Amino acid sequence: MKKSTALSGAGYWGRNLLRSLNELGALAKVCDSNAETLSEFRGKYPGVAFTSDFNDLLSDKAIESIVIASPAVMHFQQAMAALEAGKDVFVEKPLAMSPDEGEKLVAAAKRCGRMLFVGHILNYHAAVLKMKGIISEGTIGRLQYVYSNRLNLGKIRREENILWSFAPHDISIILNLIGEEPSEVECTGSNFLHQNIADITMTNLKFPSGAGAHIFVSWLNPSKEQRLVVVGTKGMLVFDDTKDIDQKLLFYPHTIEWRNGIPTPQKAEAAPIKLSDSWKEPLKAECEAFLNSVETRKKAYSCGEEGLRVLRILRKCQDRLEGKRPGAITTAAAANGSPAFFSHHTAFVDEGSQVGKGTKIWHFSHIMKGAKIGERCIMGQNVCISEGVIIGNNVKIQNNVSVYTGTVIEDDVFLGPSCVLTNVTNPRSQVNRHSLYEKTHFKRGATVGANATIVCGTTLGKYCFIAAGAVVAKDVPDYALMVGVPARQKGWMSRHGHLLGVPDKNGIMTCPESGYRYKEVEKGVVKCLDLDEDAPLPEDKKTGKVKYDEFKGKS
Repeated sequence: MKKSTALSGAGYWGRNLLRSLNELGALAKVCDSNAETLSEFRGKYPGVAFTSDFNDLLSDKAIESIVIASPAVMHFQQAMAALEAGKDVFVEKPLAMSPDEGEKLVAAAKRCGRMLFVGHILNYHAAVLKMKGIISEGTIGRLQYVYSNRLNLGKIRREENILWSFAPHDISIILNLIGEEPSEVECTGSNFLHQNIADITMTNLKFPSGAGAHIFVSWLNPSKEQRLVVVGTKGMLVFDDTKDIDQKLLFYPHTIEWRNGIPTPQKAEAAPIKLSDSWKEPLKAECEAFLNSVETRKKAYSCGEEGLRVLRILRKCQDRLEGKRPGAITTAAAANGSPAFFSHHTAFVDEGSQVGKGTKIWHFSHIMKGAKIGERCIMGQNVCISEGVIIGNNVKIQNNVSVYTGTVIEDDVFLGPSCVLTNVTNPRSQVNRHSLYEKTHFKRGATVGANATIVCGTTLGKYCFIAAGAVVAKDVPDYALMVGVPARQKGWMSRHGHLLGVPDKNGIMTCPESGYRYKEVEKGVVKCLDLDEDAPLPEDKKTGKVKYDEFKGKS
């Protein structure tokens, strides 16, 4: 075996990969940031080089493939760097922390002509291979149900929850055995040790063929349990990985007979299925599969595409844990157990969209793939954000507003209830103008009143104020107050939303609420003299203390 493989991460699980790769004669170099870990292994593996710099693996031309066993949050970054450096890549599960990252890795592997392999080890276990053959031969009849328990008082992680730590193995096996992807996904869980990190989860899957599955995972169990049961119409298989080799897989020829319309179990003795004749350590078999894939340039079962399928199901499971319904996604932070944004269970947040921390998405709203929403935004009821829309931070979009492709909304913008936006000036149902969408730009702090209409192709200036019901068909200056149909400028508005009165002898207009001074520095151009337009408001200016009626007559 050619020694051209490197390992990144020699910690909890990486040390096992280190041993297996070395025994296979493939390991050339190991990278780990822990000096004590490197010191420990230098003495045990004298023929292997060690480094603390991941870039050493990338720049070493003798390294043809890299096995990544670093923490899950580093998988995407390291795998992408390795692929782009021309290396074949083995990534421990999970492939990445979001389907979007997984898609990028699969695309990069294809673009760079590299092999991408995911560490779903149990697909290379002799028992799983045997089960796959038994199911294919029809020995247990039509597959009806699979359930898996993966329990332990194990290593409790903080970079990922129990779902992302344990369940990828079982999801991968179930997809392999059933041979199709689920049509329905449900997941519930409980947090005991940390308020945002699930310690126990139960996942239920339903498949188009009618088969079902559930997965129970926990790291708060008194003993280790790794048990998978497959139920067919003619028998059952039980895989218990804690048993001795030839007791790991049992066949139960149980059947259900119908007598007088009543299902009656017909029990039979279990028959052990011998594995010792074909036994190979699963980890070593997995490493061999990767090395063979590198050599033959043929994809193994647990290729990048298979890893991505598992990742998408994990994401759906995480969504359900957080109360999101089908179509919703979460960010990588949420996958680690810390919800980044809130989405009502009736809302749809498509995969491939980006939603910032602290944002709230309310009833019946839809965030489409490719939309980008910043932090601390509020999307009211029945809001639709289309593909390609870019929204900044602290944006408030009230009920019944659709924001179409081509729209850019900067920070602190307010869109009132039922205001109307467009993206084509001359729409026709018979003419496709998808590539001709016009840009509408809302600059920082702009306000659009209820039922106002903004014709596409316009730019609304900073802190401008569009009155309720107005129709805007041309660009609006900073701080301008626009009213009527078509909208015309009536005056200037302060950053706090007050009509600025007649200038004094020095041309100064003063906001009655904030006291900030404004001046028309040239015709049609107003500036605030006391605060930079892009600076946040001071804390004492962020909260209104006096009702609007009390300011009437002062502006």
